[in-house]
Amino acid sequence: MKTEQRRGAVSSAPAATANSAAGGARIPRQQLWVEEPAGRRRMPDPVRRSAVRAVLIMSLTIIQAMVAFLCTLAGSWPAFPMVLSSVGSTVVATWSVLDVWVTRQVWNQRNGVVSVPSSSARQLRRERRRARRAARAAQRDDARIRRRGAESLSRA
Repeated sequence: MKTEQRRGAVSSAPAATANSAAGGARIPRQQLWVEEPAGRRRMPDPVRRSAVRAVLIMSLTIIQAMVAFLCTLAGSWPAFPMVLSSVGSTVVATWSVLDVWVTRQVWNQRNGVVSVPSSSARQLRRERRRARRAARAAQRDDARIRRRGAESLSRA
């Protein structure tokens, strides 16, 4: 019991000196993991699914091509079938990469691109809208003036 108390007293002594050295204030511990905002938006689920599929297919194709190359160097019997299947896998890998591109395009067409408030396209649309409103207002004013002028002439 006394040894436990002594150990506790000994182990707490450096902490007490560290606290007193800092003027009694505790030094904040740095966090191990700090969340930072993402630089890009997250990919939509269908696009992410096809991208993961493409990465897996491409990695298997590269492994298969490497094995075919090593079998060819060793002169073993599976070299020819492996080379043929590597050519087929290359075609499938190319198709899967095109699938990512097509899926992304389809998703953008169906769901639209998320517009950012500082977008230059949005700014141009605002300016065009203002110009159209001003043109319509000017036409209404011209029509009003013509009607007033025509009415005053007929009364005289």
